[in-house]
Amino acid sequence: MGQVAIVGLDLAKRVFQVHGATADGDIAIRKKLSRCQVLAFFSDLPPCVVAIEACATAHYWAREIGALGHNVRLVPPAYVKPFVKRQKNDAADAEAIAEAASRPTMRFVEPKSPQQQARAMVFRTRDLFVRQRTQTINALRAHLAEHGLIAPQGMSNLTNIRRLIDEAAAEVEPLVVETAHTYIEQINDLSSRILKLEATLKQEAARTDASLRMMTMPGVGPITAMAIEAFAPSLSVFKRSRDFAAWLGLVPRQHSTGGKQVLGRTSKMGQRDIRRLLIIGAMSVIRWATRKGTTPGTWLHSILQRKPRKVAAIALANKMARTLWAMETRKEDYRDPRLTAA
Repeated sequence: MGQVAIVGLDLAKRVFQVHGATADGDIAIRKKLSRCQVLAFFSDLPPCVVAIEACATAHYWAREIGALGHNVRLVPPAYVKPFVKRQKNDAADAEAIAEAASRPTMRFVEPKSPQQQARAMVFRTRDLFVRQRTQTINALRAHLAEHGLIAPQGMSNLTNIRRLIDEAAAEVEPLVVETAHTYIEQINDLSSRILKLEATLKQEAARTDASLRMMTMPGVGPITAMAIEAFAPSLSVFKRSRDFAAWLGLVPRQHSTGGKQVLGRTSKMGQRDIRRLLIIGAMSVIRWATRKGTTPGTWLHSILQRKPRKVAAIALANKMARTLWAMETRKEDYRDPRLTAA
C-alpha cells in the first residue's frame, strides 16, 4: 500500500474497479470495490495520485476523494481510450486511466464545485424543458395537420393555434379538440416552469461579479453568463484567449503536415452549451447591427461585407470568447471598440 504512486479508478453505479501502480509502473493493486467501500479504501491509502475518467459522478468522487488528502486528476474519456489494451473491461479501463494520467503531457479536467454543479443542473433542466416544449408544439401541429388544420410555426403563434382549435371545434371530432387542449395545457405548464428557471438563473447571475462583468458585453445575457460559470473552469487556467476559444471548439480544425498549415471548418471539439449560446448571441448582435447599420471601419462591418451571416456569426462568437477571457483575467468590463476606432 505504501508504495502506490498512482491509482486508476473506474467509476460505476455499484461496482468500482481500482488499479494501483508504483512509481516505476509495476502493478501494486487490482481490486473491485462496492460503492460503500470506496471512501473507506482511499481513507486507508497513503496520499497519492488518484486518476478518474471525467464521466458521470466523477466530480462528486473527485471532491470526496480529494478531501481525504489525495491528488485527484480527471482525465477526459477521449484521452483514456488509446491506452485501453485489447479487450474492454473494468480492469482494463482502470489500468488505462492510470496509464493516461501518468503521461507528462496529459491534460486534465478541473473538478467542479457543488455550486457549479447546482447551477449546471438548473441550466440543463431549463434546456430540457425548452426542448420538451418545442417537441410538444410540433406534435400538436402534426396532429392538427392530419385533420386539415394547418397551424403556424413557433411558440409566438401559440395564441393563434388555440384560436384555430376553437374555431374548428364544430368541424372536427370532439376528441381531437379535447386532446389538443391537453397539449395546450402541457405547453403552458412547461412555459411557466421555464420562466421560473430563467428567473433563478438571473438571480444567480446577479450574485457574482464575474457574471455581471460578462453581461456588459453585447450578446451575453444571464443564461450565457451562468453557463460559463457552471461549465467552464476559471478562465485564468487558460494561458491565452485562443486556448479558451479552442476549448469551446470555435477554432478551425487543423490537418497540417510538412510545415504547411491546412485549416478546415470549425472544430466543434469543446463545450457545446457555451459554444451554442455564444453563437446565438453573435447572431443577435449581427441582426441588430444589420438593422441599425454597422460603423464603417469596424471589424464587424468589415467581416459582414466579406462573409455570409452565419460564417460571420462563428467568427464573432470566437472573438466574443477571446474578449470574455480578457475581461475576466483583467477584471474589466466590456469596452466598445467603436469608441476606440478611429
